Amino acid sequence: MQYGSQCSTEADRPWRPQAERTSTAPMSHPETSSALRLMAVHAHPDDESSKGAATTAKYVDAGHEVMVVTCTGGEAGSILNPAMDRPEVLANMAAIRREEMAKAAEILGVQHRWLGFVDSGLPEGDPKPPLPEGCFALVDDEVATERLVRVIREFRPHVLVTYDENGGYPHPDHIKTHVISVKAFDAAGDPDRFPAAGEPWQPLKLYYTIGFTKARIQAFDEAIRARGEESPYTEWLANWPDDRPDMQERVTTRIECAQWFDRRDAALLAHATQIDPNSRWFAVPREVQAEIWPWEDYQLVRSLVDSPVPEDDLFAGISQRVAVG
Repeated sequence: MQYGSQCSTEADRPWRPQAERTSTAPMSHPETSSALRLMAVHAHPDDESSKGAATTAKYVDAGHEVMVVTCTGGEAGSILNPAMDRPEVLANMAAIRREEMAKAAEILGVQHRWLGFVDSGLPEGDPKPPLPEGCFALVDDEVATERLVRVIREFRPHVLVTYDENGGYPHPDHIKTHVISVKAFDAAGDPDRFPAAGEPWQPLKLYYTIGFTKARIQAFDEAIRARGEESPYTEWLANWPDDRPDMQERVTTRIECAQWFDRRDAALLAHATQIDPNSRWFAVPREVQAEIWPWEDYQLVRSLVDSPVPEDDLFAGISQRVAVG
């Protein structure tokens, strides 16, 4: 999503894990639950619905537990849906985005936590303006990592999903999310790191989401033009930088989840300030998507279990480990 540069006073608000729960789904007791647990760490509200949402809905329906952690409140978000571009919406953006996130979490069936940091915005211009004081991207890495470690040790996920080193795209909050997620994956299981942040817990697998790759966009573009329609992706592909790496080459894991594309889209539309229902997000009919790209893609970057790639399950290798552990 595109964001502006506004910050709010939420930077001074202390983090209260219990108060920051927006899902009514009960927290399990891992020592008595047989469900496997997945945590997806995102930068802003709406990222959870545009990156891996069908996967999370699939795992929820399979009886597993999924928690979405949102690092910032999205306070600096621009209004990207013309139907919501009204002064009273912009004036109340922080509260509205929290309401939107709660709706999306309910649709997906996930538990949700706010990490409590303030949206950094997306600096634009030449030269780019400095980031606002107190925003997420400028928070000390150790401070931000400890907050995430607290939630990891509380929820005790077997799998952690986040962004690649470029943040999926180079938004400062996305890059920061990558940094603290990787650090927290290692720190959560180390009793010497953040000893006041709860009992150590080591996630077993770390993944990066792989989203709109050139191969995926080309497939959508060709499918739309084959139907005799004008493609909204043609210009995007024509302007694709020659030196941009093809993330498709990094895919190790594909989750078949076309059956949950409707839930994904409903969760996206819950973020009404950010998602225009007439945008290219919905240019390809779901039945066409199910035919040409019926999965969501991931890169396995760390695994403490035996899980040869390619995979078709984020929990591959974990069931056996948990059963004998």
